[in-house]
Amino acid sequence: MAEPLVLLPEFMCDARLFLPQITALGRDRPVTVAPLAGGERVEEIASHLLPQLPQRFALGGLGLGGMVAMEILRRAPDRVARLALMDTEPLAETPAQAGERDPLIVRARSGALDAAVAEVIRPDHLAPGPGRFEVMATLAEMARGLGVEAFTRQIRALQRRRDQQATLRRCKVPTLLLCGAEDTLMPVKRHVFLAELIPGATLRIIDGAGHLPPLEVPEDTTEALSEWLRAPFVLR
Repeated sequence: MAEPLVLLPEFMCDARLFLPQITALGRDRPVTVAPLAGGERVEEIASHLLPQLPQRFALGGLGLGGMVAMEILRRAPDRVARLALMDTEPLAETPAQAGERDPLIVRARSGALDAAVAEVIRPDHLAPGPGRFEVMATLAEMARGLGVEAFTRQIRALQRRRDQQATLRRCKVPTLLLCGAEDTLMPVKRHVFLAELIPGATLRIIDGAGHLPPLEVPEDTTEALSEWLRAPFVLR
């Protein structure tokens, strides 16, 4: 049987982020979208998830989900059969970057959750075109379902995340680095840097997509993930 696939969503997103991929990839393997719950640090989220995950699995994460995926790889490399990092980065936030996020928590707690989420993932982080507004509406709907407390926890996790460059240099499993060509939040150059950290990794740029390729260009995203799941395991 094909190895299970575990997907970790972006900041304030739920399983709807990956709905097209769940439908297509779930035909021949178990697919789980795990919520980013369990604490205010990436380490706490990973610790909360690991006991609930299969013994060995393919792991993919987007944005904050990619950061949690790197921490899972750091903690349990023998359990991760292959890795997909989508529109994410391995670096810690600087104190200045972290400080800029504090007013967002105040704004969300004051009743402006939609506006606070839209400052973290802005419309111009997505590819231009009429589809941008539909994706932003889906993002807002997912965020409302998760609520203000989840927003606060996930902002804290972004602020406090560790540098994972050393983790990625030790990665020995088939790895896909996927990025929307129009992503201005986690741009292509950051994924080129990721590819330099992981020898043998495959870099896939999705044309017509910005920061959320699974929703913006679902067919091409699914194709890239399918190829990654079929890639042979080669010891490096």
